[in-house]
Amino acid sequence: MSVGGPIERVWPAPVTGPLTDPELAALYGRARHPHLRVNFVASADGAVTLDGYSAGLSGEPDKRVFGLLRMLCDGLVVAAGTLRHEGYRAVRLGEARRAWRREQGLAEYPTLVVVSGSLDLDPAQACFADAPVRPLVLTGGAAEPPPGLTEVADLVRCCGERVDLAAGLAELRRRGLGQLLCEGGPHLFGALTAADLVDELCLTVAPLLAGAGPGRITAGDASPPRHLPLRHVLAAAGGVLMLRYARDPGGPPPAGAAPAA
Repeated sequence: MSVGGPIERVWPAPVTGPLTDPELAALYGRARHPHLRVNFVASADGAVTLDGYSAGLSGEPDKRVFGLLRMLCDGLVVAAGTLRHEGYRAVRLGEARRAWRREQGLAEYPTLVVVSGSLDLDPAQACFADAPVRPLVLTGGAAEPPPGLTEVADLVRCCGERVDLAAGLAELRRRGLGQLLCEGGPHLFGALTAADLVDELCLTVAPLLAGAGPGRITAGDASPPRHLPLRHVLAAAGGVLMLRYARDPGGPPPAGAAPAA
């Protein structure tokens, strides 16, 4: 059983009929080694937002994969600006997906990881105050936390004025968060790319033209191009495409059967 609109695989080997959640989970899977996956949605002309928010580009099929990717990860990484702007709530999963994680030997919930150089964060925001697992905040060495933040989250200091992303990811993996899912924003994606830390990009392409104005899914200082081979193409109703690029030649192994939401 699956939730949301039907999704079919069209490349490399077309599959007749809609994919179930177990089949989708097997396509994305969990890697055999530490892995950073980035997930974004964009318009056909490359916009990262519509009317200022990513939600305007996302439909039911994208949200279905979005939820499965959260189920598969150990840590959910997001920049502080995206956390504030998109109004992140606590990272929670339904009982069926928590049961799947228990069967895989995983914690019931992924850990929220916020990247913030300034620590301009609100401890009362639901992603902190209502979190089922204590979030982590990657920050630089000098920023001072606002009152109450250390009561609801653990700070991970990455030496230097700016957050050292390589050091931060290494510390997350030392804590057992080997499978990381980054949901943005564009500046964080750009910084991760520049540091050559991105192993995979999952990109949903919405069939619309946003026009001039919105930024791209990546931003920041220029960096060398990174080759990222295409691994699969999925299609949903209305012309929505879901593309998965990954630099691991073998791709992740099957994750096992995944439940419906």
